[in-house]
Amino acid sequence: QVQLVESGGGLVQAGGSLRLSCAASGRTFTSYVMGWFRQAPGKEREFVAAISRSGAGKYYADSVKGRFTISRDNAKNTVYLQMDSLKPEDTAVYCCAADLGTIPRRWPAEYDYWGQGTQVTVSS
Repeated sequence: QVQLVESGGGLVQAGGSLRLSCAASGRTFTSYVMGWFRQAPGKEREFVAAISRSGAGKYYADSVKGRFTISRDNAKNTVYLQMDSLKPEDTAVYCCAADLGTIPRRWPAEYDYWGQGTQVTVSS
């Protein structure tokens, strides 16, 4: 089992940047593919980005491609989401998730463990 704790959310103006962190504890971090998802009020949970166990494979939703960067530091048991050129439509609760599968996937149901989430609000 793994516990996930996100941090780094906040209020930012459109065009600004934030970096989210997700610290993992418990089972060996490198056992997990890691993903970021978001959920805005009244909307379904949405895939944002995922990263392979080694960090070599990275995948993004079309809506964030070119603006967001996912990375991981396996020595620190942490996955990051660098968010640049933020837009008001990026406003949501952002959650990290861990998947015991072997390849990064986009579907929330494939992920085994979830953090509580951190709020990101982008003002216009």
